[in-house]
Amino acid sequence: MVGLKPSDVPPTPGVKFLGAGAAACIADLVTFPLDTAKVRLQIQGEAQTTEAVKYKGVLGTILTLVKTEGPRSLYSGLHAGLQRQMSFASIRIGLYDAAKQFYNNGRETAGIGSRILAGCTTGGLAVIVAQPTDVVKVRLQAQSNLSGAKPRYTGTFHAYKTIVSEEGTRGLWKGTAPNVTRNAIVNSAELVTYDLIKENLLKYNLLTDNLPCHFVSAFGAGFCTTVVASPVDVVKTRYMNSPPGQYTSAPKCAWTMFMREGLTAFYKGFVPSFLRLGSWNIVMFVSYEQLKRAMMRSRSTINCTTESSL
Repeated sequence: MVGLKPSDVPPTPGVKFLGAGAAACIADLVTFPLDTAKVRLQIQGEAQTTEAVKYKGVLGTILTLVKTEGPRSLYSGLHAGLQRQMSFASIRIGLYDAAKQFYNNGRETAGIGSRILAGCTTGGLAVIVAQPTDVVKVRLQAQSNLSGAKPRYTGTFHAYKTIVSEEGTRGLWKGTAPNVTRNAIVNSAELVTYDLIKENLLKYNLLTDNLPCHFVSAFGAGFCTTVVASPVDVVKTRYMNSPPGQYTSAPKCAWTMFMREGLTAFYKGFVPSFLRLGSWNIVMFVSYEQLKRAMMRSRSTINCTTESSL
């Protein structure tokens, strides 16, 4: 057995909620530079000027950012990103099993339909709660820190304050519709794929319930999610990063992208998206499974200690 052994008692909803948020923060800390590179590649071509910084590939983008803006630029928006994961991942991942049981009327084995509905529900709910943190994260990642260029925001708190003062409270929920669409797709693809791969690996005794099983399941989930969600993700990034008045709606943003840059624009940043989602899924799911087991083990130890003292 690689890693902690599964608990004899299923993890409680509270353990899943806290574990998902903590695991997502760990994954963000590891993969944030890839996310920043993805955002920069996605918005490239948006400004129709010859002075725009050109990024080529994942490694090229990261090296360009380090060379021109310093290593810290790779972690622009990290505070907002961690805030986002604690609220966002806790809901969309931590409540997934509860939603799955609800749609499955409490039966032990859930069908594809119940899983997809559960993923859409928790994904959409998470966006409504965490959208302001996502808007701020994207804006901070997208802004250039080149010397001589005045940044739009000096930090996370300044970004929240500036967006509200310039765009109103609604500005913090800018792009909610495309983000709900994106995360309904992402959450369903990610969690359902992970669920099914892991379930079949265990069912056919290809792997046991340990780290290799979680690794393979997470990798497959990351690839499928990137293929399905990349077009919506690019539109979401462009629209959320746009100044007031540039696009009247997310569909208008998508149409403008198509007319100016063609279909390939919807898969800009695909490689960093896959590298980021694949690695993020691996770190997150492996951490999540281990955190759940560690928390349940600690809970059992505390209960045993309490009972023995009575």
